[in-house]
Amino acid sequence: MLELSAYIYLMSTFILFAIGLYILVAKKNIIRMVLGVEVMVTAANMAFIILSGFLFPGSTDPLAQAIVIISIGIGAGVATIALILAVMAYRKYGTLDITKLRELKG
Repeated sequence: MLELSAYIYLMSTFILFAIGLYILVAKKNIIRMVLGVEVMVTAANMAFIILSGFLFPGSTDPLAQAIVIISIGIGAGVATIALILAVMAYRKYGTLDITKLRELKG
């Protein structure tokens, strides 16, 4: 099995972060925007673990693992609340398009 270096893993996380940023900027649907943010958070967590393994060869720092696990839990809660708000906005206004919802601000 080929062993990949930390640089290749870091490059893949940067690509994943760029994909999430593109989704966040280009899409107008609230649910897609939430998914873009979650992709960016996942890329940041991956980069954190990869850099921890790069700085401590042979293993990862337990503090980095704990921080990432807490970040995953908090991210799941935030995504849940954001999706609940998106469902409530759809029920009230009948659209998930962020530009139409901004016009309602008055």
